[in-house]
Amino acid sequence: MYLGDRAEAHPDRVALRMEDSDESMSYAELEAASNRFAHALAALGAQPGDVVAVMLDNCLEFGVAWWGTIRSGMYLTTINWHLAAGEVEYILENSEAKVVVTGPSTAEAAQRACRRLPHVVAVQVGLGSERGPVRDFATLLADQPETRLPVELAGAPMFYSSGTTGRPKGIKARLTGRHPREVPSVAYWMVSQFGMRDGDRYLNPAPLYHGAPASFTFGAQAIGATSVIMRRFDAERALALIDSQKITISQWVPTMFQRLLRLDGATKARYDLSSMRLAVHAAAPCPPSVKKAMIDWWGPILLEYYGATECGATVITSEEWLSRPGSVGRPWGAGTRMTILDVQSREPVDQGAEGLVYFDPLDAHRIEYYKDPERTAGIYHDGMVTAGDIGFVDEDGYLYLTDRLSNMIISGGVNIYPQEIEHCLIEHPAVLDVAVFGIPDEEFGEQVKAVVQPAPGAAPGPELAEELRQHCRRRLAHFKVPRTIDFAEQMPRDDNGKLYKRRLRDAYWEGHQTSII
Repeated sequence: MYLGDRAEAHPDRVALRMEDSDESMSYAELEAASNRFAHALAALGAQPGDVVAVMLDNCLEFGVAWWGTIRSGMYLTTINWHLAAGEVEYILENSEAKVVVTGPSTAEAAQRACRRLPHVVAVQVGLGSERGPVRDFATLLADQPETRLPVELAGAPMFYSSGTTGRPKGIKARLTGRHPREVPSVAYWMVSQFGMRDGDRYLNPAPLYHGAPASFTFGAQAIGATSVIMRRFDAERALALIDSQKITISQWVPTMFQRLLRLDGATKARYDLSSMRLAVHAAAPCPPSVKKAMIDWWGPILLEYYGATECGATVITSEEWLSRPGSVGRPWGAGTRMTILDVQSREPVDQGAEGLVYFDPLDAHRIEYYKDPERTAGIYHDGMVTAGDIGFVDEDGYLYLTDRLSNMIISGGVNIYPQEIEHCLIEHPAVLDVAVFGIPDEEFGEQVKAVVQPAPGAAPGPELAEELRQHCRRRLAHFKVPRTIDFAEQMPRDDNGKLYKRRLRDAYWEGHQTSII
């Protein structure tokens, strides 16, 4: 499963298409451009094992950078374009990226970071000509050959995921030193578990800086499928693309389902969705009422998977879910182990009892949190790895999630970590103490809530709440800014300073069956 093989078999087939426009790349064009990018990386001094960062809107060049990096034996790190310059700088510095690829809308934050990191070469799509140290993407590629590298090695994504410290953590897999053709990738899982086939037409409605959308969109080329990429998600536009592009397989998050369901009946009936045989969803737990409504509308074509970049996963079909509402399925892949261990003792619990969910490491090899051996060690036990989620398994081996060990917030499929927001708020002189956590949100699953104990002399109320939100907006990506802020006279801390955040959080979750919607 390798782009080069597919390009030889189907050179004229469309590999990537931006929505239903004429902006597309054939397999032969993607093969040639990604080879040029691979040579360009070598010319810039990048070597196997180095990191290439990509901070782009959804565009064809994203695929060129992805495949050029992956066939060069390097790590590819995607950067969320919502992040502020300081957050971008941290990822570039922590990953030791040698190159960062940006576009017109993302260049400013990345280039501000690069001015403080002279070892990072900035390459910009659409620049037109070189400007100082910034290289133009098209010009850089034009000077390189279309032939493959003399030695191609399998690279890998190194996605960043925040941890308990609030700082992003690079999730790094070991490289094999083998040819890309010989290394199972996400394309293998797409074939073995999801049934993507040569000739399929895959719709990606999500930002490519997220791990699953990027892995599926570009993994599709290893199979011989065409990936149709939305620039931004729009519910009716997605339906129109399924119709016009004869989409056969797609991937969604629950928030998208909710927006699709809100369309009126006439709009829903306007589009022919009969070409689609599979709608995959993940990234956040789906409210049972939403999932049932989607199955009623689209038929039993929904397939849900649960997992994390760090570890294995479960999968459940529509038919299975209808008989076990709320389950996220059983482990995918023959021989994959899943077990539930007691949070304290790390001993196996009885069937039906809650505990930490552990899997065999995904792709049968260890990952590490880059430059964080202590946290890496903390997710492993007896050769198995956990993402920190709490759940239980029924008598037939189906997993149900009931909570998460950390206080991570999942809003619209995006992971948000409270401590970074707390650190931001505590810098404000009107804040004496603060707790941030997720509360129920009908559209996004969870929203960010902050509870603040004001400093002496600060008056709690709407004006202070808005002032604190503006303070966060200047320092954090917009999706991390608390949607609402409440005030408390005293935070629930013990004598040792430990904050019992659950005492605050539980009141907002009253009436909900679980802490995950």
